[in-house]
Amino acid sequence: MKPLELEVFLCRSDNFGVLVHDPETGYTASIDAPEAAPILAAANRRGWTITHILTTHHHTDHVEANLALKEQFGCEIIGPINEAVAIPGLDRAYGDGDTFEFGDHTVDVIETPGHTAGHICYHFVDDKLLFAADTLFALGCGRLFERPAADMWASLQKLAVLPDETAIYFGHEYTLSNARFAVTIDPGNERLKARAADIEALRAQGKFTIPTTLALEKETNPFLRAADPSIRRNLLMESRSNEEVFAEIRKRKDNF
Repeated sequence: MKPLELEVFLCRSDNFGVLVHDPETGYTASIDAPEAAPILAAANRRGWTITHILTTHHHTDHVEANLALKEQFGCEIIGPINEAVAIPGLDRAYGDGDTFEFGDHTVDVIETPGHTAGHICYHFVDDKLLFAADTLFALGCGRLFERPAADMWASLQKLAVLPDETAIYFGHEYTLSNARFAVTIDPGNERLKARAADIEALRAQGKFTIPTTLALEKETNPFLRAADPSIRRNLLMESRSNEEVFAEIRKRKDNF
């Protein structure tokens, strides 16, 4: 089985577009469809034909180009079963624990409510790829629009048990702001401070911060580290639950 090929680019102001290409079948999936023109440009640049859209959630900046791409390519649109009525052009809907094949590549669906009620992530199991959209960012997580903090914490725990080497592709280039915030929550984390400096340098050069890895997020992302004693001491929340600590971190980021 040949490895998947990926093309990463910006859409809108800060959305990441990602195309996933299977060279054996010619299948090409767009992870969400934030904006038609950059997606088409990326496909043309690589000589790929879009056959699928893998939709993670219903927000406009992730589905705006669904119908335009479907009209042009006749591509199949896959999306979350619990947001099926809100996904334009949806053909197949999946929920937590469902599996489907992308060529010879197995994709597990992980439901991660929090940012929206039915958000899903796509885990390409053998390829060790996770498309997390607006659930898990580099050094961050999505805002809580439709579900409470406890639900998002539970969702993040589902992702945290994946293999450490999993490469994570996320929905937005928010990493610089996330890094500046993270050091206020976890100021004694030397690995985090070094990573924050690297991110400052990358963004100053106009370079992307995608992908990250699960191992790196577990070491440095405060939203995955609510159980860490040093973070709890810093927040004066040593006796509180993980969900409460997570909720406080999320509230502070909202106001950062």
